Amino acid sequence: MTSTILVNKPPGAEGPAIQARGVARHYGALRAVDGVDLSVERGEIFGLIGRNGAGKSTLFKMMLGLIQPSAGEILIDGTSVQGSDFRTVRRHIGYLPENVVLYDNLSGLETLRFFARLKGAPSSQCEPTLARVGLTHAGNRPLREYSKGMRQRLGFAQALLGAPRVLFLDEPSNGLDPQAIRDFYATLHGLRDTGVTIIITSHILAELQERVDRLAIMSAGKIQALGSVQELRDQMHMPLTLELRLEPGDAVATQQALQQLAGVSSVLTGEGLRVSCPRGSKMLVLGALAALGSRLLDLNIREPSLEDLFFGFSD
Repeated sequence: MTSTILVNKPPGAEGPAIQARGVARHYGALRAVDGVDLSVERGEIFGLIGRNGAGKSTLFKMMLGLIQPSAGEILIDGTSVQGSDFRTVRRHIGYLPENVVLYDNLSGLETLRFFARLKGAPSSQCEPTLARVGLTHAGNRPLREYSKGMRQRLGFAQALLGAPRVLFLDEPSNGLDPQAIRDFYATLHGLRDTGVTIIITSHILAELQERVDRLAIMSAGKIQALGSVQELRDQMHMPLTLELRLEPGDAVATQQALQQLAGVSSVLTGEGLRVSCPRGSKMLVLGALAALGSRLLDLNIREPSLEDLFFGFSD
């Protein structure tokens, strides 16, 4: 079943929020980014993942206009990051770097007021934004008293100032506890539903798996795979895993029966069988298991995880 996301586009906005066309960045013989073509739609949460040195951070910095491409072009909101008009577009971009550096002697509220002045955002946004990230209680405390997670939430708050249309978030859940991570992604999905485009990098793949609309896997400066998690599963043709819990004595007979099916393999476990089968054989396996009736005590089907896909594409 396909769901449709309705988004609000900024006036006059047409086309993708972010476009990269043949983008490269070379440092001498090192090709940090090597011919990347990428399009991120408006109102999309887009993940960018890869090993250290894959080129993610370099691509991120080029999208932000912090470093210039050696070749190619990047457009944000239809405007080249290398053009003179990008200064105006930049006011509608929020950025949370991987390492948030803040002034310890300022309070949380003073910090947001400082960033609001830099962005040209009204100072009236500061207190509501502080509340949005759950820091109202600490707004007047100096940052030297903030924990790592509180600093991270404050960094996210400064990225939200000015009602950005595009958000760049680099390892944004660093230092956050499980509840704060849940709240953070709830905020992102709320922003996505109002048309904000979000591009996010993270090494915590399980965290991204159910929370991004699409993602790209980078390796050696190139995009090796692109799509939703399910689309990447389809591209990789990775097998499904079925965990079977059986009545004692039924495991061996069940294993022998499943061996008759093409491409299906299994190993005995303490409680039954672990079965690996091609995606196209799932219904054949389930049909064979139906003959067990109540002797099949439990069944768990596991799709390849984002981690499985990541290693499959990047190895």
